[in-house]
Amino acid sequence: MSPPRPARRAEPLQRLLFGGVYGTVLASALAAALENDSGPPNPGYDAAWILVAAVAAAASHGYAHALAHRVAHDPAVTSTLRSVLAEWPLMVAVLPTVLMLLTAQARWWSESSALAAALVINTLALFCWGLWATRVAGRGWAAACRSGCVDMLFGLFIIGANTLSK
Repeated sequence: MSPPRPARRAEPLQRLLFGGVYGTVLASALAAALENDSGPPNPGYDAAWILVAAVAAAASHGYAHALAHRVAHDPAVTSTLRSVLAEWPLMVAVLPTVLMLLTAQARWWSESSALAAALVINTLALFCWGLWATRVAGRGWAAACRSGCVDMLFGLFIIGANTLSK
């Protein structure tokens, strides 16, 4: 008889942090790319594609996670469904970008203004994800701020690339 596997208590927190950072970067990159297409502005279309991409990313990551951690006593369908549903943080992380684009669809402001606001919000969110992850790991505030700044670089990179591509 093999020894029992240790509990994976840190896994939900890791998935939350992974999904938050990944979803934020994914939404930012897709919004920036979709805004630069050649057609007329269509923020509702862009918001829908960001959601579709997030669902595909969450499902594929959850499925890959289920395959990598399949357990003999857990039915494949159950563990796969559980892993896919555990990717909810990725879906939640794209919502600020989707909401900004939907406000542009409602004509509250232009698509480019909504995108600029979403990129700023997402860059600040990336800083917060890095700060929070480092604090949860038990590190001090200085290390947490450094980590937040490194995460924020992803958002700044996307903003820079978006600016250069125009």
